[in-house]
Amino acid sequence: MNWQELCDHPGLGNLPFKIELNEKGQIVMSPVKVYHSLYQAEITYLLRSMLKGGKALTECAVKTRKGTKVADAAWASSKRLERIRHETECSVAPEICVEVISSGNTDDEIKEKAALYFETGSQEVWICKADGTLDFYSAERKLAHSVLVPDFPKKIE
Repeated sequence: MNWQELCDHPGLGNLPFKIELNEKGQIVMSPVKVYHSLYQAEITYLLRSMLKGGKALTECAVKTRKGTKVADAAWASSKRLERIRHETECSVAPEICVEVISSGNTDDEIKEKAALYFETGSQEVWICKADGTLDFYSAERKLAHSVLVPDFPKKIE
């Protein structure tokens, strides 16, 4: 199955799960808790408020070499949006991709997703833990704070 087929499937449109595809085209579903939605919404709001010249996104599908991964929140510049706005899944990742950790996520899974976002063009990947603390990464290393949004809080309340 590819992402377009998944999006068009009449029985999969209203599931209460985050859906992704692995490299074999298999559906991977993750249940979401309230804190996950709360952090996702707050991060998106702050991105929209703090950055100009682009747009904040939620549930942003990114095509990677290992299937379609879905960033919980993201920010894309106006230039990048021109390219991806009408795509079913982003052919190039937004400049910032954010993952809010779910109870089912493993460290290896999150590291792999971050690497895939970087391979696809992301400049920063942020990881929001279950307690709301954020870790910021470039492709090379962990950052003390976001380079793209230096004043972004290190914890979501």
